[in-house]
Amino acid sequence: MVKAVPFVPPEVKKAMQDVKHKIVVLSGKGGVGKTTVATNLAMSFAKKGLSAGVLDVDIYGPNVPKLLGLEGQHPRADENMIYPIEGPLKTKVMSMGFLLRKSDDAVAWRGPLVAKAVTQFLGNVKWGELDVLVIDLPPGTGDEILSILQSIPDADGVIVVTTPQEVAVLDARRAIQLAEKMGVPVLGIIENMSEFVCPNCGNSYKIFGEGAAKRAAEEYGIEHLGTLPLDPRVVTLSDEGSPFVISEPESKVAKAFEAIVERLSEKMELDD
Repeated sequence: MVKAVPFVPPEVKKAMQDVKHKIVVLSGKGGVGKTTVATNLAMSFAKKGLSAGVLDVDIYGPNVPKLLGLEGQHPRADENMIYPIEGPLKTKVMSMGFLLRKSDDAVAWRGPLVAKAVTQFLGNVKWGELDVLVIDLPPGTGDEILSILQSIPDADGVIVVTTPQEVAVLDARRAIQLAEKMGVPVLGIIENMSEFVCPNCGNSYKIFGEGAAKRAAEEYGIEHLGTLPLDPRVVTLSDEGSPFVISEPESKVAKAFEAIVERLSEKMELDD
């Protein structure tokens, strides 16, 4: 059984000491909307009046700048610290994407370099005082994930994102097991793309199936935090760099995010 290594670099502890709550967003596989969920969760916390940040540690696929309309920006740095980019609603954002010459440049790094970069994002970024930091991890359950989870001090827990189909939930189960083996709390599971509501007729279609995520939550004794419907506008606005919960606040998806954030706030006593 894999156990979390208790040692956290002192620079990471120092940089993170004023970040009250840390939420790690994880998925067992790619393509389930993990980064879209992470960014819109952070924006939903900010809409509540909380100071929020987003840390994108998906080194090989850093898509947070694109989703938040921050492509082409580069962080300011001094001899000791890197200063995060200001995102929508005054959120603080850091991503490997800010350090690339072009947004589509490939990062051809081996494991040790990736681990060093993650440590720097955690320990050499001037996060300052934050109520909540949402940390977007790479997909999968490999060595990278182990290293990152071991490096985050006092994380409140992991949120696992999946889509309804059995094959996606199978990988979500692996992500849940990984977190549990490492001793990291699992805050719950979010089912993305749960249904498609036809904009013309209003009929709802469960095009990816249903029930698998709830069954997994029940089996592992974790909370099913909520479902997010499939809305084509999410894709369009994400490509435009406009967070959906800000651009379409009255939509069913935005309301679902708000409900999930309320549950998380109660769970972590975030309003206290």
